[in-house]
Amino acid sequence: MKGIVAIAGLVAAILAFSHDADAQCCPWRGSGGWGPGGGYGRMYDPKTVETIKGEVMSIDQITPHKGMGYGVHLRVKTATETIDVHLGPGWYIEHQDTKIEPKDEIEVKGSRVTFDGKPVVIAAEVHKGNETLVLRDANGIPMWAGWRHRP
Repeated sequence: MKGIVAIAGLVAAILAFSHDADAQCCPWRGSGGWGPGGGYGRMYDPKTVETIKGEVMSIDQITPHKGMGYGVHLRVKTATETIDVHLGPGWYIEHQDTKIEPKDEIEVKGSRVTFDGKPVVIAAEVHKGNETLVLRDANGIPMWAGWRHRP
């Protein structure tokens, strides 16, 4: 009986270790609360999509709702306002080829919504020079949501 308990404990330890190692290996796997079905994901409204142009003033990390992984957020100065632009989860943005830096001139297509009492744009696309960072489809489904959610 002690042998069976020892083997069961060993198997449990191996499974726990492999899960931790997998999570450390590939931190960008999973949505981290950024999926289309969550409260934050449902904020994107295709009816409020607009395009803004401006200069990136700053790049910050934000956690939109408790329990979510951090996201990447830009502060963009346009000709008429300075507005926050939410790009998406850090684990996704940091693995894209298009890199956004302060002082970059960009064009953002996204949904203008109210977040924490302030207007923000949840980005669908960011154009920087000849590069385009695609973040959401026309319905607002995030690119990081995976193939299961594609129409």
